[in-house]
Amino acid sequence: MDEALLRDQMVALARSLFERGFSVGSAGNISARTADGGYLITPTNSSLGRLAAGRLSKLDSAFRPVSGDPPSKEVVMHRAFYEGRPEAGAVVHLHSTMATAIACLAEADANQPIAALTPYFFMRIGARLPVIPYFRPGDPAMEAAICAEAPTARAVLLSNHGPVVSAATLVDAVNAAEELEEAAKLALLLAGKPVRTLTPDQVAALLPH
Repeated sequence: MDEALLRDQMVALARSLFERGFSVGSAGNISARTADGGYLITPTNSSLGRLAAGRLSKLDSAFRPVSGDPPSKEVVMHRAFYEGRPEAGAVVHLHSTMATAIACLAEADANQPIAALTPYFFMRIGARLPVIPYFRPGDPAMEAAICAEAPTARAVLLSNHGPVVSAATLVDAVNAAEELEEAAKLALLLAGKPVRTLTPDQVAALLPH
């Protein structure tokens, strides 16, 4: 996609997430690969609801700043997915309420903290949703922990922090992040109730072969 169009798309999708409560204040950050091998990422301390296309941070292929405002301090989590999943074309990190709530549960399954409730979770997130140990926001050590999971996971939950979701395109990454939030909401609504989950065969049929 032409970089100017990608910039406009990032601003529009970020504003949509903000206006619908998927991020608040200056929380969350979004990135996407550019056609020239570089990356666009939302600037540090910026609100997803008030971005300017011309001020998005442009990074080169080595994640060095090229132009725009200084990049998000959490660039390491984005780099971890791009390096761990070569097919990733975009990464979305949110502090969305329900997914973050799941990431705070002491007893959450470290490999699949959300039960197999709906098909679209597996179609958009995949078979695994690892829970990464807590790191201070922006801590460089977070990168290795995410990169270790990225080859077999399209998304992760950062303990006591929030979700990070990758996909082939920016639209796909945003859709997946929204689906993850809805799956987390369902899981919390149904907590403690008898539920009918998808069977392993039904889950397998939803995954790429």
